[in-house]
Amino acid sequence: MKLNRLQFSIDIKAEKTKIWNALWDDNSYRDWASVFFEGSYAIADNWKEGSKVLFLSPDQSGIYSSIETHIPNKTIIFKHIGKVLKGKEQPIDDEARTWSGAIEIYSLTEGKDCNILTVEIDVLEEHLDFMTTTFPKALEKIKNNCS
Repeated sequence: MKLNRLQFSIDIKAEKTKIWNALWDDNSYRDWASVFFEGSYAIADNWKEGSKVLFLSPDQSGIYSSIETHIPNKTIIFKHIGKVLKGKEQPIDDEARTWSGAIEIYSLTEGKDCNILTVEIDVLEEHLDFMTTTFPKALEKIKNNCS
């Protein structure tokens, strides 16, 4: 199984700080992440480089990741490591091995009269269609949360 790198971007007329907050503030994260799975949320120690983040659904299942890079209001890079079941990190099994190490990058750059939010994400073949149709909806929600 190979990972495919997808890229999405959206122009947002808002300050970078406002966009960053719309991405990672708990309430707005829950809002935009709900397009992937209703009730999704994230648990992070401190959002600093080297720390861990759990991306979870309401039943406390999901994935755990490490923050490889974090420059506030500019870029954050997550490396997805393994699965979480009932709130507990699971050992890497054969299924998780197919995607463990996948990268997800959020970056903000300055455009002409807006800021551009770009997301790059490594996706398994079986999730390509879902991500291609769903991620743009998530970006629209982030943009709406900035107005």
